[in-house]
Amino acid sequence: MNNDKMLVGVLEQCSLPELGIFDLKVRIDTGAQTSSLHVDNIKTIKKNGKPWVTFDIHPDIYHVEDVVSTTAKLIDIRWVKSSNGTRQQRYVVSTPIKLGGRSWSIQITLTDRSDMTYLMLLGREAMQGQLLVDPSASFLCGNED
Repeated sequence: MNNDKMLVGVLEQCSLPELGIFDLKVRIDTGAQTSSLHVDNIKTIKKNGKPWVTFDIHPDIYHVEDVVSTTAKLIDIRWVKSSNGTRQQRYVVSTPIKLGGRSWSIQITLTDRSDMTYLMLLGREAMQGQLLVDPSASFLCGNED
């Protein structure tokens, strides 16, 4: 992999292939420490004695009847300060992200972002060592196929 940082705009299209999510519009937010993903119906389960979460994702905000149900290993439960200033506990999962032809592992908090314009927010922790942000641009990476 090229060690150069990739230039991105404030909006990009990404995929979370292990979660079954493709062509998801993501807001790149240097003001947010952690990344977050809008999910519904979060439940904790045990797999081989380890904690996992099951949840539903509606990857297309224009077709909310489309639902992807998935599971992921629970790696943490973390207190996060949301954009409206309130603190909430969130489940954290780790998954590869595919953006601009590159792939790397990120941590994502699972939350209700239904009142937000974009279903996913990519925060500083996920960008570190990977991305540079041009705040005047959008969709510099093209589509993830």
